Amino acid sequence: MARTIQEIQQIIYNAKEREDALNGLNSNSRVAIWRLWVYIISVAIWSLEKLFDLHRTDIDKRLTELKPHTARWYRSKALAFQYGFDLLPDSDKFNNKDKTKEQVEASKIIKYSAVVESNDGRLIVKIATENGGRLQPITADEQNAFSGYLSEIKDAGVRTTVINYLPDKLVLNLDVYYDPLVLDSNGSDVLYGKRPIQEAIEGYLKNLPFNGELIVAHLVDALQQANGVKIPHLKELKTAWIDPETKGYGALQNIGVTQIPQSGYFEVDWNASQIKYITK
Repeated sequence: MARTIQEIQQIIYNAKEREDALNGLNSNSRVAIWRLWVYIISVAIWSLEKLFDLHRTDIDKRLTELKPHTARWYRSKALAFQYGFDLLPDSDKFNNKDKTKEQVEASKIIKYSAVVESNDGRLIVKIATENGGRLQPITADEQNAFSGYLSEIKDAGVRTTVINYLPDKLVLNLDVYYDPLVLDSNGSDVLYGKRPIQEAIEGYLKNLPFNGELIVAHLVDALQQANGVKIPHLKELKTAWIDPETKGYGALQNIGVTQIPQSGYFEVDWNASQIKYITK
């Protein structure tokens, strides 16, 4: 870990004090030439040590992610997928010859991925792209290309299933006891017209990692922090996800304490949700 500039300076000062030949350098002024040189050299050493730290972090990350036969490796490869590009012969890397940096970046359509192992040993590869700041599935053509890519790079004998679904729905039944000096009867901020309850819920979901665990108690904590909210009473929280057989949403299921989304991410169904505002 890189030392601070001050630590490096002090080491140089200590070494200088041990050299009788340098006793003439005795000015206490911060702008004394010799002190300025000590500072310049210290910054140079500090910069080099920071580069060493970055290099070590990068190497550790590469060793962790590039190790084959792990879920991390498959996740890294999912994020590296380039739609419309060919793989190099006998390689898991894409041929980017004569392509611009912008073209390469635009081809990387998968923005989120998580890889987990099912009970029968199959690898479940969950993916999503992003449009206008919202997560969504890739198109059918894009998924076909991705599945072909996965078949090319996966280890022999490994079975994979790609999950490219619409978001898991969340339906809330919520009573909000609010401060009438801050919020109106519709839950809008009196001064700014914002919807702090909706913003708190959306903010909590946005901060969840992809395929992250929704914790009901933490969602309530986020609601408690919303402007004007005195007591959030989450009476019921339900979820529904895409049924792979019917390709539509299944029946709503109650969430007890926690829930991991089948698609990898959640989206609130505001039309089906019930939020009641009660003055307190």
